Amino acid sequence: MTGGAGMDSREWFLRDEAQRRRHEVVAALAKTFAERAAKHDLEASFPHENIADLRASGYVRWTVPARFGGEEISLYELLAHQEALARGDGSTALAIGWHVGMMLNLRASGAFPEPLFEEVCRSVVARGALINSCASEPVTGSPSRGGRPQTTAYPEAGGYRIRGRKTFSTLSPALDWILVTAGIDGSPDVGEFLLRGEDVQVIETWNVMGMRATGSHDIVMEDVFVPEDRLVSRLKPGQKSPRNRDGGGWMLHIPATYLGVALAARDAAVRYAATYQPNSLPHPIAKVEHIQEKMGRMELKLLAARTLMYDLARRWDEADEATRLTLRPQLGAVKTLATNSAMEVVDLAMRIVGARSLWKDLPLERYYRDVRAGLHNPPMDDVVYRMLADAAVQDVMEGEG
Repeated sequence: MTGGAGMDSREWFLRDEAQRRRHEVVAALAKTFAERAAKHDLEASFPHENIADLRASGYVRWTVPARFGGEEISLYELLAHQEALARGDGSTALAIGWHVGMMLNLRASGAFPEPLFEEVCRSVVARGALINSCASEPVTGSPSRGGRPQTTAYPEAGGYRIRGRKTFSTLSPALDWILVTAGIDGSPDVGEFLLRGEDVQVIETWNVMGMRATGSHDIVMEDVFVPEDRLVSRLKPGQKSPRNRDGGGWMLHIPATYLGVALAARDAAVRYAATYQPNSLPHPIAKVEHIQEKMGRMELKLLAARTLMYDLARRWDEADEATRLTLRPQLGAVKTLATNSAMEVVDLAMRIVGARSLWKDLPLERYYRDVRAGLHNPPMDDVVYRMLADAAVQDVMEGEG
């Protein structure tokens, strides 16, 4: 995955000097995070020091609109940075990706009332405040499947009293703002409410196989009062959140992260192949035919998945709101191709290294566990295949009409 003439693959998709300057900041952070990754993975501990470094670097405000003091970077550029962070530590990249991605989503969709959006943006710029949405629940599962949340908002004078529990609440130990969904008592409607992180309890439940340091614990709301002006939207049954108006481009931070992990695995395997020479060979194993074939397959998978991702990101950046909505099936395809390719790349990397890849003192077995988590981030493969199938039928039938 080189750019030719010695160009580092980290720069292959960067387009101008401003992007490269910001990317240098990210690359330095990634090296530091890589040194801490094994410890946090072993302990399933949250990388507070990594989050502090991301705040200090200004990364958390790069997707904030310029009018509020942010960098207002494009989706395209964000993906390059997320890839780089994940080459250092996938958990940290995935966790912070929800924040920077959501700020981009709110910027593009206009889902928040302007005064509330300004308040959130200025808190991000001034003190590195972090935001994420927490909607999954123990019974209903992912909100993408359409279940009504069991978390309930009870109307009272001046606002609502919220009670409930959310799962998979990534970044929970560091969140300043939490967007939660709740069924509104006495109504079929579902509300989206903006809570302060200090008003919820974080229950440390996150003990999983991969992406062990994302802090995706449960959050519990016990009689949390939310003022009326923090009801961001009130949705009728079947109605989509205003956040969906951007077509979901911001969620490409997910495939970017898993491709970053795959790139790290590829780097490790190629480095090993280029330097390991058993006494049965007169050269390193990188010159062995079946090893070259595996390295070539890794390169092809990465090239295909990354090129599709960056091309769709560019199209999304350049599109208007109506066009962005039409890109949803293709954006989903990026995630499906990227996460499945990432698993295949890590598997090939481990085959190149052999039994040594299973050792805990090497990062390959962590990469192997981390990329598996991509299957369970939205959109799920079956949803993507259905969207692509529906789009194909519509395209063919309209073409014949």
